[in-house]
Amino acid sequence: MSSTPVQPKVQVPDIAAQVTYAMRSMGVPPIPRNYELFYEAYIGSNPKLTRDLAALGNKATQRELDSIGEQYFGDQHRANLVEGAHTKILSELEGLLRLLKQEQTSLESYNKLLGDTFTRINTKNASSADLLRNAISILSDATGDTMAQGAVMVQNVVEKSAEMDLVRKELDEYKRIANTDSLTRLANRRAFDDKLAQIYSEKKQMSLTALVLCDIDNFKKINDSFGHPVGDKILATVGNVIKANVRKDVFVARTGGEEFAIIIEGNTETEALQIAERIRRSLEATPFKNSKTGVDYGPVTLSLGVSMACDSDDPNEIYSKSDIALYCAKNSGRNRALLFEDGMKKDSAKSWFLYRK
Repeated sequence: MSSTPVQPKVQVPDIAAQVTYAMRSMGVPPIPRNYELFYEAYIGSNPKLTRDLAALGNKATQRELDSIGEQYFGDQHRANLVEGAHTKILSELEGLLRLLKQEQTSLESYNKLLGDTFTRINTKNASSADLLRNAISILSDATGDTMAQGAVMVQNVVEKSAEMDLVRKELDEYKRIANTDSLTRLANRRAFDDKLAQIYSEKKQMSLTALVLCDIDNFKKINDSFGHPVGDKILATVGNVIKANVRKDVFVARTGGEEFAIIIEGNTETEALQIAERIRRSLEATPFKNSKTGVDYGPVTLSLGVSMACDSDDPNEIYSKSDIALYCAKNSGRNRALLFEDGMKKDSAKSWFLYRK
């Protein structure tokens, strides 16, 4: 009788094990965001990422790894950092709650001992001397134990509080990174969406809140003529000019390629338009030259559209009105600031939407 030949087992590589081994070999902490980096490097989907990781050698710091993660994964990596900090702080809170429950149990036991002592003192079957000796002995032991446990508890709470404070600071930093545009160091679209939504959820000082949308004129021509590195420097300079011409508490964001948004609180409609004009004139007067080659990249100008929060019912409407005013400023010659007025029209309005977390 013939037998069916046994087929050799095919060895399927265990990617997870090999990725974990590679991380361990480099002394890299096995946390999710690091695993994501090494997994992408292992499967070879991004050769440059693979080379950058290999270049770190066996002394990669977490800061270096996070920098690479931000470079290749952007907002998703930042979100992972924030999620990691949330998880850590929840763990610390659970630890603190356990300590507090232990202290509660200790105090309940101490109260029970006090009750037992009171019962013994009230008994009529022992001499006064015996009662006092027993009471003092019980209370001394119980108080000593409780004080010792209390000292340990206090120390543990102090340590936990310090750890939680560090995690809170870490979380604040991650949130700042997640809400910051890496090129201009202004707030990014995520932060802008949150801020604009907040205005209409709180409905405070609506009559003194304005949204200014700004767009660099002919920016594509600048990029095409001088290259994106020059364009990036111009974007950063424009952001600095805007910040320099508003109060420190005014919210400024880069919301798109060459688009900026300003939320002005505490100013009238006339004042908001004056602020927009001040920004426009300041940028118009700013030289854009290469100090080494003498090449003049200018002039660089802005068109701006302004509308007031009280004239709109929600974030969509105020964004649409400011954008229509911006469109009209562009269409009427650029390098100007216009306040939204009824009757202004735009061929195709952009749709504004809240950032989906």
